[in-house]
Amino acid sequence: MSSTDSANATQATSGVSMKRSLRDLFVSQGVLPFFLGGALIIFTLATDKFLTFDNIVNVARQSVYLVLASLGQMIVLVTGGFDLSIGTAIAITSVVSASVMVFVAGMFPDMIWLALFMGILAGFASALLIGGINGVGVAKFNVSPFIMTLGVQSMGAGVALFITGGVPVGGLPYDFGDFFGFGRILGVPVPVVIALIVIVAIWIMMNRTKLGSHIYAIGGNIKAANLSGINTGRTLLLAYLACSLLASLAGVLLTARVESGETNLGGTMALESIAACVIAGVSLRGGIGRVESVVLGAFFIVLVQNGMNLLQIGSYMQMVLLGGLLIMAVVIDQLRYKMLIGDR
Repeated sequence: MSSTDSANATQATSGVSMKRSLRDLFVSQGVLPFFLGGALIIFTLATDKFLTFDNIVNVARQSVYLVLASLGQMIVLVTGGFDLSIGTAIAITSVVSASVMVFVAGMFPDMIWLALFMGILAGFASALLIGGINGVGVAKFNVSPFIMTLGVQSMGAGVALFITGGVPVGGLPYDFGDFFGFGRILGVPVPVVIALIVIVAIWIMMNRTKLGSHIYAIGGNIKAANLSGINTGRTLLLAYLACSLLASLAGVLLTARVESGETNLGGTMALESIAACVIAGVSLRGGIGRVESVVLGAFFIVLVQNGMNLLQIGSYMQMVLLGGLLIMAVVIDQLRYKMLIGDR
């Protein structure tokens, strides 16, 4: 064999190896590595303000809220359902916690931390009520997650508007926004510290506990999980409660950030959290999803929004592009699923 033929054979072999590596990466991780790499290249070439340390740190801070909501969405998606009421859980948490804080602070002006504690607790309780209603409807009455969470979303939005009359709840204690919105622990923003703790906790739950294994089992085959002795109803209820609780935590941090109770907080969070999960390789059929990938998926969504803001792309067009990304990710997820089935 001549040296030219040998070189051509080597190139062909390396080409096949590269295609196989990319295919394996796609099957195992989904579209996220390709989308993330493409976004980094496009925005870096488009503006020199994008790939800077300060901007990446800013993106990481802004992604905290979506990361928390996406982790909750992932838990529900892995069971084979999804939650459209995440935005409502955030809004209800915001207005309830703000209203209770203002009321308790007015009653006990010298006990500000009591007001903060009672407000946050009330916000969590209101979100858990939403998650409980979703969980009971899906687990006990076999209502479609789409219909159940859509109905709860509408009800919750109406309750939030009823509580506030459409007017933001102001006059929150200064310490609330100062610590939970803009405070730092050892130089790290408090929201980032809280998000890191939650990420570790959810990773342990999903990968090292019976609850996590039960959630994956239900998503893989709920009938088989039921026959194997798993209490599928209780597990589904806990999944929806966890989703609402994580959304509620995001609502508390967002309320501290804007320093008022807002009914429109989290309005796009349901769409964005589903997009982050699907792009991160979480299967809409259930049973597949990784915590670390979802965190990176949420970071990717905020990164793309940041890049579009730097390029001065309007908010309406951003909604179009985000919806297009979601549709593209779902279509590609179908292809990935067929490849997964073919490999088995």
